[in-house]
Amino acid sequence: QVQLVESGGGLVQAGGSLRLSCAASGRTFSNSVMGWFRQAPGKEREFVATIWWSSGITSYTDSVKGRFTISRDNAKNTVYLQMNSLKPEDTAVYYCAVSRSPVVPNWRRPSQYTDWGQGTQVTVSS
Repeated sequence: QVQLVESGGGLVQAGGSLRLSCAASGRTFSNSVMGWFRQAPGKEREFVATIWWSSGITSYTDSVKGRFTISRDNAKNTVYLQMNSLKPEDTAVYYCAVSRSPVVPNWRRPSQYTDWGQGTQVTVSS
């Protein structure tokens, strides 16, 4: 049974930084794709970033390029999202997710991911 546990959220002022962690367990993730999504109140869940575990290839939504960095630690089975230069519009609940297949043709879509964490709140004050 796959378990994803996010941590690292909180309240930060605009321009500040946070690092989110997603600890994964329950299977081997070497052929997986790990993603970060976020959902603000009244809005749909949206793609933030993703990483192919085996190759380290990454992809970002345009609004976070140059500010956010996704990475993984193979030894700890953990994926990180380093968030710098945070803006009030980054406020949301952030979720990590995993696709059990490395073939994810539409990696920006939540439906492509099979398992989800419980989410962690990120609030950026102006």
